[in-house]
Amino acid sequence: MSKNITKSSIDWVKLEKLVPPEQKGSYMAFKAKSENYLRRVLANPPTAPAINWEEYKKIVPVPGLVDKLMSEYQNLKIPYPEDKYTAEVDKQWASLETEIKSFCATMQQDIQKSQGELNRINSLPRFDEITMEMYAEMYPKEAIHFVEKPSFWPHSADEQLGYKDPTAKAEH
Repeated sequence: MSKNITKSSIDWVKLEKLVPPEQKGSYMAFKAKSENYLRRVLANPPTAPAINWEEYKKIVPVPGLVDKLMSEYQNLKIPYPEDKYTAEVDKQWASLETEIKSFCATMQQDIQKSQGELNRINSLPRFDEITMEMYAEMYPKEAIHFVEKPSFWPHSADEQLGYKDPTAKAEH
């Protein structure tokens, strides 16, 4: 017996958009298995076929056997499993939903901050157009000041006059 199912409860298009590219094969296998199961269920009639008990009473020679089978068949109740987990899953989802929203808000702030930094970087002059004076104006702490503190090329600390190696032993 199967219920008349008119529409799948799964939105396959929406679900496919959420599947990462590396898991598309597993997703397609799952979808095919689900559709195969649905086809098998829909192939069955919605109700059990009617049994002609009078015909069986004429054929079966044991008295009372057909009546006994008929009463047992009519009293047969196939238990449907009780849904114990939907409420628990909904409760977990409700607790996760607040975490997801706070995470999304934090990520949105990070995105806006990063976008501001990208806008700042994009507003800078191109590397081949910038001069030492422009760099000194934009970044006074990082710029090399030749007048206040003369420096020799390659402008690293170990190439300057009066450099002392910090790893060398101190002389007494």
